[in-house]
Amino acid sequence: MGRRGRLYDRPRSPACRRGPSKGAPAGEPDDHALGRSRGGLTTKIHLAADSRCRPLAFVITPGQAGDAPAFIQVMDRVRVPRPVGRPRTTPDVVLADKAYSSRAIRISLRRRRIRAVIPQPADQIANRKKRGRSGGRPPVFDREAYKQRNTVERCINKLKQWRGLATHYDKTATIYLAGLHLAAIFIWSAR
Repeated sequence: MGRRGRLYDRPRSPACRRGPSKGAPAGEPDDHALGRSRGGLTTKIHLAADSRCRPLAFVITPGQAGDAPAFIQVMDRVRVPRPVGRPRTTPDVVLADKAYSSRAIRISLRRRRIRAVIPQPADQIANRKKRGRSGGRPPVFDREAYKQRNTVERCINKLKQWRGLATHYDKTATIYLAGLHLAAIFIWSAR
């Protein structure tokens, strides 16, 4: 006989000891924004930064997710601060790398009257030239303005100075995103 007079004839299986299986917490993606990439389980940070390397908007996705699908979400969250008045939702120019070179992104930016400085990858150039006159004109690309694109990389570098963000200690995406917002607050207040 066991404690309190109960009879234990055999140990219970681990499946019986657990309660009902739970899904992701409310507002949390099923994968917790974790995905496989070359480095293992990772989370990708998509962000917009201003010219002073300060973050303007964040979106996090699993590590294997592409860059272009998150672009519209990031642009919808951008708020460019002004000295007086409400923040603007349309920056003057968007500098992005070749991963963001797609017709849908260029059309979206053109609709919002935002100048795009995005280089075309070699395969897109070859496809346009192969089509001849029906391939259309190449998109305008400003090499001098593109030299400032490193501000995004420097902003990510500032964020990764926080050890918890660099090593991704947090299990859930909401807590990781909250850590990004805290780091952004400190970057903005450091001026």
